[in-house]
Amino acid sequence: MDNNIVLSTKLVGEIKGEFYVPSYQRGYRWTKDEVTRLLDDIYQNGKKNYCLHPVVVRKKDNAYELVDGQQRLTTIYLIYKYMQNVNSFFGDPSFSLSYQTREKSADFLKNLDMTKQNDNIDFWFISNAYTTIQKWFEQDMQIRAMHIFEYLKEDVKIIWYEVGENEDAISLFTRLNIGKIPLTSAELIKAMFLSRDNSGYMSREKQEEISLQWDNIEKELHNDSLWYFLTNRSGDKYQTRIDLILDLIAGKQENSREKYDTFFKFEEMRTTDSLEYIWRKIQRTFLTLKDWFENHELYHKIGYLIASNTLTLQKIYELSNNKTKTAFKGLLNDYIRKSVSISCNYSELSYEKPSEYKRIGTLLLLFNVESVRKNGEHTQWFPFDKFKYEKGGMISWSLEHIHAQHSEGMKTQEVWREWLTLHIPSVKVVGGEKQKDLIQEMQNAVEKVRLERTEFETIQQKVLELLSVSGNTEYMHSISNLALLNTADNAALSNSTFDVKRNAIVEMDKKGQYIPFCTKMAFLKYYTPSEENQLHFWGHADRVAYVNAINEVLADYLDEAIVLVKEAL
Repeated sequence: MDNNIVLSTKLVGEIKGEFYVPSYQRGYRWTKDEVTRLLDDIYQNGKKNYCLHPVVVRKKDNAYELVDGQQRLTTIYLIYKYMQNVNSFFGDPSFSLSYQTREKSADFLKNLDMTKQNDNIDFWFISNAYTTIQKWFEQDMQIRAMHIFEYLKEDVKIIWYEVGENEDAISLFTRLNIGKIPLTSAELIKAMFLSRDNSGYMSREKQEEISLQWDNIEKELHNDSLWYFLTNRSGDKYQTRIDLILDLIAGKQENSREKYDTFFKFEEMRTTDSLEYIWRKIQRTFLTLKDWFENHELYHKIGYLIASNTLTLQKIYELSNNKTKTAFKGLLNDYIRKSVSISCNYSELSYEKPSEYKRIGTLLLLFNVESVRKNGEHTQWFPFDKFKYEKGGMISWSLEHIHAQHSEGMKTQEVWREWLTLHIPSVKVVGGEKQKDLIQEMQNAVEKVRLERTEFETIQQKVLELLSVSGNTEYMHSISNLALLNTADNAALSNSTFDVKRNAIVEMDKKGQYIPFCTKMAFLKYYTPSEENQLHFWGHADRVAYVNAINEVLADYLDEAIVLVKEAL
């Protein structure tokens, strides 16, 4: 982008001149829906400031080539024509539209001879739009006409984006329309700094410096470690990642549907602040976020609050304003405590109650993040990028039983066979020669053309009895038997016993697949004292050690220590 651009907002009533639609564009194609929506939006907005999407033009001789915005500008022209036709007080439109290769369309637009509306497709769409405008005004003719005329003159603006005469207009049109990549708030804000209209307020050298620094910020935000620390949204959702910084400064809410909210906010800032001041604010904001990213403690605490959806980046940014680093950390700690505070003890929560999934999952996420933060004296950093995103999309983590003893989601013969196949190696290791008959029975079932549910469940029960610790099963759905694991799409593995899952995790780890830190520690028995370690089972001693680790790591945040439900040994 160079500084041959002119960027501004101007009132619709101030649009003047001759606009021509070049030959590479199709004609007017708005339908009743688009026309009515525009009129409704203008009317309902009333006297508040309202800004239409950009009109992109290129000055050529004494006219403007209309690169983008034909549909909006033509509709505005038709609105003016209708008001002028019903009351000469309103006068003719202050601008005109012509067509490079469709001269008859220009004449029809000017005269609106409805007897010719079926002569060609352009006439048909223009006629329908005019009829829609007519019906809309007729609901309350005088009041609507006066109000719309006033709003267009005093309140409704367009974003005026004028490119230099040497710009490749066809290439720009292709990007904006055929490629469906419209101008973003970031592009408009960048153009605001580089516009040739601002060269009197800012030297060419300063504009070039800003352009280079802008591109460097964009490049740094393409570091996924930084990006997914700051947001839970895929980078694919942003056409330029610097939008995240600009939205933050503008205070744009994540649920806002107004595409150019951020640009409008920066336009307001220009009325009180210099461009250099605004640029320094962008730089300071980015450097603040980068400082959080590089600070080991802040990285983990802020990263957790965002990843757990406890706070948005916007809220955290607001909390940091005018705070010392110590006070800021204190506020973050308060929010972390609130995020895991519940009215009961965590031992009372159950996987069987869907309403309690989020509470358990939030605690386990904090357990993982804090374990990494406290481990290795700042040499380890929780990988929010790997936790949130993998090639192909965002990751959805699920609560998984460390040792499963149920059959949720196991409804097909394919899944039953897979479950049996996964458990044969564990039965061989744990049962040895004593379980030759069971192993043969499992293999026969896997090879059957049709495996009946009752037969599978009978064999499954034998396997569970062999690979499970005998005794009370109250622990099965408690936090002492739950971990974060990405097996949501694999019903057989999700319903497997501890030994099978441990083997699967070892294989996943060998392939470089990301496994949450505490999940790996649990399955590899790092928490269990060596004298009580049984490699192939998840028993009472393992659960006690696991809960003790949670209590130790999260001591600063839990209202009370988790009390393990008394279990039969």
